[in-house]
Amino acid sequence: MADNVLVAGDEVDLDRRKFLTRATIATGAVGAGFAAIPFIASWQPSERALALGAPTELDISKIEPGQMTITIWRKQPIYVVRRTPDMVTRLKGHDPALKDPNSDRSDQPPYARNLMRSRNAEYLVLIGTCTHLGCLPKQRFPADGEMGPTWPGGFFCPCHGSRFDLAGRVFNGSPASVNLRVPPYQFSNQRTLVVGLDEKGAV
Repeated sequence: MADNVLVAGDEVDLDRRKFLTRATIATGAVGAGFAAIPFIASWQPSERALALGAPTELDISKIEPGQMTITIWRKQPIYVVRRTPDMVTRLKGHDPALKDPNSDRSDQPPYARNLMRSRNAEYLVLIGTCTHLGCLPKQRFPADGEMGPTWPGGFFCPCHGSRFDLAGRVFNGSPASVNLRVPPYQFSNQRTLVVGLDEKGAV
């Protein structure tokens, strides 16, 4: 009879032990999950890192031909223009009117040192601050005579009058001495532009 009491007692203790073990494991798992959240979050770029130059992505599929959109990288406005074939054609024929037509003295990655100052003819990517005093040039894309009979389209800085063509090249007579800067960038796929990243990695 005593043996039966011991066996019954063992069963009660065993059930309690299983319950406590499971409860402890569950509590530990939940606690570990909460502890991991800030740890995993620490892998993400901080606001300071983003401000210092973490790459910025932009969905370019939403930009219509002939339009410009603006994104931010390193607290700087980035102008992204989807040029039409006509806009690309208008890059030619006015080199004598430019201060640095071949971008010899201007700032751009090697892959953007060409007539279009870009990786391809369709998309122009520029740092949207005037190289004179850092003002924001306005888009003046139409060659409709508003900017003069020989205006091929481009950008105009209303603060001090600097003018740039559709590749960001500066015109003679402008206070700005060099072309608008081209940031490092690449296309991660057909619809995504990544500013601040190229073949060398993040810049």
